[in-house]
Amino acid sequence: MSGTVVEDLKRARNVVIAAFLSWTLDAFDFFILIFTFDDVAKTFGVSVTSITFAITLTLATRAVGAFIFGRLADTYGRKPILMLVVFLYSIFEAASGFAWSFVSFLVIRTLFGVAMGGEWGVGSSLAMETIPDRWRGWVSGLLQAGYPCGYFLATLLFGFGFHYLGWRGMFFVGASPALLIFFINSQIDESPAFQKIKSGPRVSTMDILRKNGKLVVYGVLMMAAFNFFSHGTQDIYPKLFLAKQLHFSHSVLTNIVLIYNVGAMLGGIAFGFLSQKIGRRAAIGAACVLSLLVLYFWSHGTTPVEIAVAAFLMQFAVQGAWGVVPVHLNELSPAEIRGTFPGFVYQLGNFVASFNAPIQAGIAAHNGGDYGYALMLVAGIVAVILIVLMIFGPEARNVSMAAKTQV
Repeated sequence: MSGTVVEDLKRARNVVIAAFLSWTLDAFDFFILIFTFDDVAKTFGVSVTSITFAITLTLATRAVGAFIFGRLADTYGRKPILMLVVFLYSIFEAASGFAWSFVSFLVIRTLFGVAMGGEWGVGSSLAMETIPDRWRGWVSGLLQAGYPCGYFLATLLFGFGFHYLGWRGMFFVGASPALLIFFINSQIDESPAFQKIKSGPRVSTMDILRKNGKLVVYGVLMMAAFNFFSHGTQDIYPKLFLAKQLHFSHSVLTNIVLIYNVGAMLGGIAFGFLSQKIGRRAAIGAACVLSLLVLYFWSHGTTPVEIAVAAFLMQFAVQGAWGVVPVHLNELSPAEIRGTFPGFVYQLGNFVASFNAPIQAGIAAHNGGDYGYALMLVAGIVAVILIVLMIFGPEARNVSMAAKTQV
């Protein structure tokens, strides 16, 4: 193997590591709030439903960050902007622990959402533009597995550290991702596709968007369904379904969440790899079908063992479908705006789904506190919607990442 090939593979490996860790630690910071929102509510004297609005703000403002940092990445490069967003979301996570009132907490979480929104699009475009084509499927699954991996780490922190740290201390630990900046700075090179794209004449972003208007609308609808799929099966599941409705203990809850996050990580990698063989849409559709098969057992189980098995399979399916998203969106994206398009479309869909937690809490309240019913209703509907979107949607498997749009 020549020295050039070895160097290219080393560069690709380091980019995958950086993109995986940046998304893992981003998710780690987000899920700290999922485990502590009832304690934060007690501190500030507000209802649990009120504090779920902080989740909504974090999710809703991610679209703003995706657009701002995506445009910066399309102008100045993927690497420096990835470093910037990692620094910002770490700072705002730590600042959450210093919040002195409910309003200040909401403001800080809004800023965190903006920073969090910039990471996924920039990190995934940097990775997909750098790695060999044959890596795309499994790397896509690995990158998206960073999300449940972050959830897993937040679960460990909650399970073993909450009694010592309290909710404020958990947010302080959330500042640790800032250390990743040193690795990105010293070990990562700029995307070769970005350098090639920027070497030619500039093309108007608005011209590209107009030419691809139908694709933008399709992408937003798809990602709205995807975000309802993930947040609708995660955000209220541990504290409101497992703890409040089923009255599972702290240790049982922790173990179940750890188990289903292992399923999520394995599912993302498995279906990402499968998508390289059977296509992006087919792999996503298969994962959604699997989720429907375990839906009832996941939302209406009663014993810890039954719930753990069903939740493992459910998240294997949900995050299996998600494991195809990084490569699918990056392949569909016009090359000149790949720093912006995947993340912005993703986060606009996230904005549509940002009211998921209050919606599910409201559905449960109108059904005698049955959170299982609310979880089943939302997850079942969006799984069917995703299957339909995959049947009629576009695919661009193995497209060149440096091919420019003709306008």
